[in-house]
Amino acid sequence: MAGRFGVGGNGKREGMENFFAKISNHRGRLVLGSLFTLVLGFILGFYSPHQTSFSSGSGGTDASSHLAEVKPPVQYGHVAETFESPQAGGPETSPADEEITCSRRNAIVLAVETVQPAVVSVSVTQVRVYQVSPFSVFFNDPFFDQFFPELKQEYRQKIKSLGSGFIVNEIGYILTNEHVVHNAVKVVVNLPDGRQFDAELIDSDRPVDIAVLKVPGKNLPFAKLGNSNDVLIGEWAIALGNPLGYVHNDARPTVTVGVISALNRDFQPQQGRVYRNMIQTDASINPGNSGGPLVNALGEVIGINTFILTHSGGSEGIGFAIPINKAKRILDEVLKYNKIRDFWTGLTVQDIDLSIAQSLGLKSAQGVIVVEVTPKSPAEEAGLRVGDVILQVNETPTKNRSQIQAAFAGGMVGDIYHLVVFRKGKRLKIDLTLEERPKR
Repeated sequence: MAGRFGVGGNGKREGMENFFAKISNHRGRLVLGSLFTLVLGFILGFYSPHQTSFSSGSGGTDASSHLAEVKPPVQYGHVAETFESPQAGGPETSPADEEITCSRRNAIVLAVETVQPAVVSVSVTQVRVYQVSPFSVFFNDPFFDQFFPELKQEYRQKIKSLGSGFIVNEIGYILTNEHVVHNAVKVVVNLPDGRQFDAELIDSDRPVDIAVLKVPGKNLPFAKLGNSNDVLIGEWAIALGNPLGYVHNDARPTVTVGVISALNRDFQPQQGRVYRNMIQTDASINPGNSGGPLVNALGEVIGINTFILTHSGGSEGIGFAIPINKAKRILDEVLKYNKIRDFWTGLTVQDIDLSIAQSLGLKSAQGVIVVEVTPKSPAEEAGLRVGDVILQVNETPTKNRSQIQAAFAGGMVGDIYHLVVFRKGKRLKIDLTLEERPKR
């Protein structure tokens, strides 16, 4: 019994061992095969020039359907590789790049490219005269100067200054501000292309602050003059000039951009200059910009940059330009007569007070009274008389002498002024034609 069980037990053990040995050998082969497959797949996936992208969809993952080509890294600061176009033979640009390039060359850029070659730097040597009283050391009071005016000493000092201007025709005529070349003994003009000329001051009109220069060059670049009557509030305004030119020693103009902020701005007379119907812009106008052009988006000059209103001394976005139509009248006069002809009226006027107004039958002390009419003058020919009260000039009320002088500032020979006068209780309309001042 014992022997049977022993023999029987050994047989079963041997059979089981053979069975598990077979399973172990089969499982080992499966495991080894699986490990080999995984390792081989990992190696091939790691070194493959493709990268596998796995989607997170619920329908399972298909690795072969998400293979994406590896793109070269983005390079900043330099171009790593240039792909040549087989047709054009040059760098290949995408439609987006071409669209950006086109958008960069907008109307402002084109306008600047058009007018920039004609914008010049105006270097001026001026003489300033100073009078010093010997009493100023002890008494800084003008009262003492009236007793001994012959003791005043006069000093002259040469001062260099810089402004801007722009060429208006190919024979070298240049427009700028009168205050840029005021009392100038030498004017030098520098073009953006490096050429330099000694300029001649042909003539200037102090009341309207415009001057005309001439350089001897030929076939010069010149700016196109627009129509300041067509200027629109809100349209682009481009200011060109040479601010701080002495600092960088460069005649190429600086460009600032803004809009037309307002039109027809008037100011009280300043140092004998009258600024009326000025163009206001927020394009920066800085020291040295005076005399430079204010340009529209078409590249046409619509004004002459003249002055700014500021609390800090620098640009605060409130700049003013003389309308180009006013400058064109002066330019036409110079081109035709080689000067600006002086006009005269033959009128002498004075302010009126309330007592004079009441004696004349006026309700208020406004207007100016004519105290003298020169014989054979434009005023006499127009029918003006002593005692007439001028109430309006060109539909603008005139309250005093300053306003009537401002009204005639910028007038030119041949202009017709429409006056409203009060005479013996009646209002009359009189047309006054300006004539050239007779030679003495």
